[in-house]
Amino acid sequence: MRAVRLTVTAAATAAALTALSACTAKSDGKGGDAIQVTAADSRCETSTKSVPAGHVTLAIENKGSKATEVEILFPDDRIVSEKENVGPGTKYTLTAEVKAGSYEIACRPGMKGHGVRQKLTVTGSGTVAKRNPTLDKAVADYREYAQEQADATVPLAETFAKAVKAGDLAAAQQAYSPSRLGWERTEPIAESFGDIDPKTDTRADGLEEGQKWTGWHRLEKALWADKKIGETEKTLADQLVTDLKDWQKRVGKAEITPTSMANGAKELLDEVATGKVTGEEDRYSHTDLVDFKANVEGAQKAYELLKPVASKNDPALTAELDKQFAALDTLLDKYRADKASYDFVSYDKVTKEQRKELSDAVNALAEPLSKLAAAVVK
Repeated sequence: MRAVRLTVTAAATAAALTALSACTAKSDGKGGDAIQVTAADSRCETSTKSVPAGHVTLAIENKGSKATEVEILFPDDRIVSEKENVGPGTKYTLTAEVKAGSYEIACRPGMKGHGVRQKLTVTGSGTVAKRNPTLDKAVADYREYAQEQADATVPLAETFAKAVKAGDLAAAQQAYSPSRLGWERTEPIAESFGDIDPKTDTRADGLEEGQKWTGWHRLEKALWADKKIGETEKTLADQLVTDLKDWQKRVGKAEITPTSMANGAKELLDEVATGKVTGEEDRYSHTDLVDFKANVEGAQKAYELLKPVASKNDPALTAELDKQFAALDTLLDKYRADKASYDFVSYDKVTKEQRKELSDAVNALAEPLSKLAAAVVK
């Protein structure tokens, strides 16, 4: 979820960010080699403009009044790594792997717009130091996984679009959430390109100025809130498939590193905390638990691929992650017909107390997961 999908419902967002801040504050880094990034409502200050190639750490502190997103960007705006939802008054440590070249560090107060940016030059031979072959295999396997998810998504999206274009409301509703599974499992990959996520997965309250509302959630509103399919929706269904095919073609070109995998896993948990648990992701269809489960599956896949190295470097961390993933999976199973299906309870039927239980389980996993990136580069 890029910033364009951040909900603006004040009470729910405040609660989610408070919980996330409790986790991120614990991961505050003290390393003297870290780039200190001070974000505020109209500024983004960095302690240095140049670092050597390899692993770089951003020690982020938000001194503003709004939640912010901090990104390391290539010159073409592709994302190397990012941290969303850094709440006011909180800190977070972001570890990334960067090659020699020119980059930008962006702070995006309020999670919108171009942001305030600082140049960053990464010096060296153009490559990072040779890494553990096990991590190279983890990256290769994750790239294959991401491609498999994109390849599986397109035909499911075509089924969804076909139902929309046929004007079959019931069939379109049935096909909606299955078409989102692969996307939700690997969303940090799609977000890294910068231009695909806003077209496919933006909610109405996340639109940038002048942005046309397209994608899944625009169609979701038509199917559940408006309960009608017109020519506009049929055109939007075709556009969704076109945009997802673009994503499918570009997945293989994504910049993937062990740290981006680890940070992406944490981003997926943040997605759950700020959108799914609050019930605002799929606010018309109430299929939030399907997306919730897919986010967790994607995070767990990245973790499992990195675990052989992380377990050697920090066995206590991986033991805790195993425990918390299992606990969250068990809790989610309470809300579906059987473990082999994605037939989850409609989220409007989940009580306030049950949502709190889900939120607590997510936060219990998010805290140790925020330490995974550091564990794979020790």
